[in-house]
Amino acid sequence: MVAGFIAWQKRDELRALKPAPSWWGLALVLYGALQLYIATLGAELFLARTAFVISVAGIILLLGGKGRLRVLAFPMFVLLFMIPIPTVVYNSITFPLQLLASRVSTAALDVMQIPVLREGNVLELAQQKLSVVEACSGIRSLLSLTFLSVVYGYFFETRTWMRVVLFLSTIPIAIIANASRVTLTGVLTEYKPELAEGFFHTASGWVIFMVALGIMIVVHQILQRGYHFLQRRQGRVI
Repeated sequence: MVAGFIAWQKRDELRALKPAPSWWGLALVLYGALQLYIATLGAELFLARTAFVISVAGIILLLGGKGRLRVLAFPMFVLLFMIPIPTVVYNSITFPLQLLASRVSTAALDVMQIPVLREGNVLELAQQKLSVVEACSGIRSLLSLTFLSVVYGYFFETRTWMRVVLFLSTIPIAIIANASRVTLTGVLTEYKPELAEGFFHTASGWVIFMVALGIMIVVHQILQRGYHFLQRRQGRVI
């Protein structure tokens, strides 16, 4: 939907370009079909899904040419975010994130003088045992936040380097936000153990994610003001 909206915004730019069909687009479509066939035989979902994006790019190149494909490069890039990352990569990232969240939350609880014993990704509290399971690793929030940073940077920032910095900043923001959620859960279980599960646990995830999104926007504003400040200083020196 987001990719379609961005492509629609570029309609005038697309109309200004004369169609210049390229047979290389047909080769790309055939490659996409071959990749889909092989992925289906091997039950490899990641290759099957990326084959769709490759085929769409091939169709644009075949019917519209390189110029129109270049204009639609960013919407095509956005389409990649709808594809889940490979299971092997997902599993290799998830467990380290679980351990990191449990370590950070343990340190925070220690600072607040709340007794806690950590065993791997399990936190032993006085009232309850908390397990930082796969769903609490923060990988989903990280992927969602990186996607939003790309879209936000496209609409609200023109400098490429600033977009890259904004994208990279989402990694520590998402990790800290997820660790804060685990810590908050640990604190609340000291008073009411049932708050560690059910509706409140789900709602807290949404609240923390919105806070992380707000922090990302604040980081952008700080970067912008810092950049303008340096520009003004350089102007005075010159």
